[in-house]
Amino acid sequence: MNQLTQSGATVNEAISLALQKLGKTRDQVEVEVLQEGKKGFLGFGARDAEVRITVKAEVQTAGKEETETISQPNILPEEKPNQVSSAVLTEDEEEHGSLSSVSAVIENGDELVQNVNDDRSTTEEQDPIEETKTYLKNIALELGVTDLKIYTESEGKYVSFKLKSEKAAFLIGKRGQTLNALQQLTQLILNKTAKSFMLVRLDVEDYRERRQASLEQLAERMADKAIRTRRKVTLEPMPSYERKIIHNVLANRLDIETYSEGVEPNRYLVIEPIK
Repeated sequence: MNQLTQSGATVNEAISLALQKLGKTRDQVEVEVLQEGKKGFLGFGARDAEVRITVKAEVQTAGKEETETISQPNILPEEKPNQVSSAVLTEDEEEHGSLSSVSAVIENGDELVQNVNDDRSTTEEQDPIEETKTYLKNIALELGVTDLKIYTESEGKYVSFKLKSEKAAFLIGKRGQTLNALQQLTQLILNKTAKSFMLVRLDVEDYRERRQASLEQLAERMADKAIRTRRKVTLEPMPSYERKIIHNVLANRLDIETYSEGVEPNRYLVIEPIK
């Protein structure tokens, strides 16, 4: 592959993703910016940056080893007879109506946390968990989710927030990006008022369990492919705990090795056959 069109939250992110897929460095390619990225409020109105990357002619003739990038599976909530239309996003909704850009959510995180602090009563101490539930409901309303139900479980320093809604897909986002961003923000909110540090696990309609099963299957399949083709396989960027699932699944295999490369949030996992 000598040319690739790639999108990303920013121009730099799009270039970084393209270089990973091509297996090239910045000085080995020419970059054409097709579209600048645009930030929205909580992902609404956001527009990804788009670039076209072309491998320089002298690099093409060098015949360097290529790697193959494998897309992650996109797991959405299980469809229920009366919820099909709301559980699955259309392409237009996925681009404009869902909170699919993690960076857009994180960039708004400090402002959202500050708004919660401003609203807090100075005369009455509030329950951190209840305050966090209120925060999540407000975010859901911004996303057009009006039927959100939240169930919590606490064990030591761990707090689980289980979310239920007919519009679960809006809270999960593409490949769980929205859910992952909401989890980070939820942890910030909870620890603003908690007396001791607490770890948050946020889940929507048991998405995490299905995602783990999907990643475990992906790990075995891509490891077999690496052995069959005798080439390393590069997965798309994913959060550290998802990379850890794949590392753990393949830890006992003696014919391949796994390792991570890149810088967060674009750090990715590589499966390489042992020669």
